[in-house]
Amino acid sequence: MKNIVVLVSGGGTNLQALIDAQNNGMFKNGRISCVISSKSGAYALERAAKNSIPTRVIARNSYDDFSSYTDALLSALQEENADLIVLAGFMTILDSKIIKAYENKIVNVHPSLIPAFCGVGFYGLKVHEQALARGVKYSGATVHFVNEEADGGPIILQKPVAVNSDDTPEVLQRRIMEEAEWILLPNVVKLFCEDKIKVENNKVIIKD
Repeated sequence: MKNIVVLVSGGGTNLQALIDAQNNGMFKNGRISCVISSKSGAYALERAAKNSIPTRVIARNSYDDFSSYTDALLSALQEENADLIVLAGFMTILDSKIIKAYENKIVNVHPSLIPAFCGVGFYGLKVHEQALARGVKYSGATVHFVNEEADGGPIILQKPVAVNSDDTPEVLQRRIMEEAEWILLPNVVKLFCEDKIKVENNKVIIKD
């Protein structure tokens, strides 16, 4: 049984998608063992508590420097025996020390079809604002492994979502969550827990 640790910073809508999938029996070889928030009072912590999932708060502003924060987070992940780390709206960049310790064991969901509208500075509504400004007909979401390049890790799954001519960034954001993010993320966790994801030459192979 793999231990899934979810890192959050805010409302936790992607966390809720994972919780719902778990409650529906989707993760037969894994369980959400802990939710770690970078902020106290994040609603994601309430979502976890309502489902009897242990939580921790490791607030960035509680540490004098980034190095000590990284050490605290890495220590917590090790204490939780994390097999898979899911970034679900986690708004702090992970240090290379953590990325190296959990190579191809950290996944993130990005609200575009990478390599479009991704990298440093592309997060939240900014992604959708740029997509609309460019006039794309399809956007979507990507779940990828995390490496030291922002949004540059191996792509695991992607799903396109149609863009409508009257979309606002907020409307497009919601549609991509509902039609892509909340579907892709639980599926990636399921595949990982079933040992069906293999990485070769920075490309993901999904085993049958």
